[in-house]
Amino acid sequence: MLKYLILLLYVLVMIGIGIYSSRKIRTAGDFLVAGNKGNVWQIAGSLLATILGSSAILGSSDLAWSQGWAAAWLLLSAAFGLLGLVFIAPLVKRFGKFTLPQLIGDQYGREAKILASFVIPIAWIGVIAAQIIGGAKVMNSFFGLSYGTAVWGIGLLFIFYTAVGGQVSVIKTDLVQSFIIILGVMAIAGYLFFRTPGDAAAMTQLDFPFNEGFGPMDLVVLFLTYSTTFLVGPDIYTRLFCAKSEQVARQSVLVTAIVLVPFSFMITYLGIYAAHHHPGFYFKQGSSLISVLSAVLPEWGIGLLVAAILSAVMSSASTTLLTSSVIVTNTIQKDLDTRVSLRQTKLIMVGIGLLSIFLSLKVTSIVQSLLIALTFFSGAFILPVLAGLLGFRNNRVQSNLAMLLGGLIALGGKITSVLGEGSMGNLLIISGFLINGLILFPGGKWVKKH
Repeated sequence: MLKYLILLLYVLVMIGIGIYSSRKIRTAGDFLVAGNKGNVWQIAGSLLATILGSSAILGSSDLAWSQGWAAAWLLLSAAFGLLGLVFIAPLVKRFGKFTLPQLIGDQYGREAKILASFVIPIAWIGVIAAQIIGGAKVMNSFFGLSYGTAVWGIGLLFIFYTAVGGQVSVIKTDLVQSFIIILGVMAIAGYLFFRTPGDAAAMTQLDFPFNEGFGPMDLVVLFLTYSTTFLVGPDIYTRLFCAKSEQVARQSVLVTAIVLVPFSFMITYLGIYAAHHHPGFYFKQGSSLISVLSAVLPEWGIGLLVAAILSAVMSSASTTLLTSSVIVTNTIQKDLDTRVSLRQTKLIMVGIGLLSIFLSLKVTSIVQSLLIALTFFSGAFILPVLAGLLGFRNNRVQSNLAMLLGGLIALGGKITSVLGEGSMGNLLIISGFLINGLILFPGGKWVKKH
């Protein structure tokens, strides 16, 4: 009975916060970037809640089945990306306003902005779907709901929550949700470790940093296609745009990176524990973590685990949905800070949310959905955005060609990997980044940034 009460309470609280936050919205800027008033803890909490979505918690735990402790690299690579962002966060805050495509347009022209505005929302449908898949797996494993029913329930809940409250509700709840996620995982990992300390030796058989399931080339590709999206990413940059100053933006990123390092090993430990105690589990639709740990945790631990995962799903899904919707609106309206833009953003939000739900019904792998979505983005935009922030400029044709070819080749490599040709796929992904740079930089110039 307790688990159903926890779920009901969580749903009611999220709906209530969304409705309450809607009353605080006075301008479109409040809805889109929370009025640019975020402090260090609010921005860091929002970054953590955004990053620690279902891909981090359920994705890492499921990866532990095949990769052991090397599954920790998923979040460790995110931490490395954020450490790089520490140095450029003030520039992101200084030159950004609402969206990443706006920033790209300022750097390389209107065509580049249109390209980014087209690519990012499409890619982010896969990112949103990854969060819905995670939430549906929780509902399937924990409450016995069918996967399809769970997808619709989770998807419609976060669409309502985000469309009603916008960035105000997301920022308001992300700090609390990040504490729920981190404290929940810490408490459960500690309980399991001291409950069965003799298992520790048996669970170290799959080595870190590399093993048969994860090699050096896999790490290189993970850094190129995943870690870099924390150095340059629309949802990450949206959080920085909400900061009240450049110093707050930098400090928030540093705090987030530091917290991610120990968390990456704690969540991997939970996945390894589940794999060690239930090696034959089939988790295509259900969650290995929930199903296995439900058998060994006390009722309070199960409640904490579900609250942590649902918080992770809600925060990441809301941020990515809001970010992609604002980007689409910005291709229609030149000025985002208007009531008309606000209404259009909410309608687009519903459309993107529904597309993500449909994708979630077809693709049930969290990490696969996430990495396919991110590969095209990283191959296209990482190098140009970083160079642009540092003052690099080139002609529009050359810049757009670099982005388009880099992204397409990287995406082709990821699809090749998914189809079973891992080595060839990895080489194509790396080639995408190299070709992007080889086209982008010749003939360009560096200008002084103010």
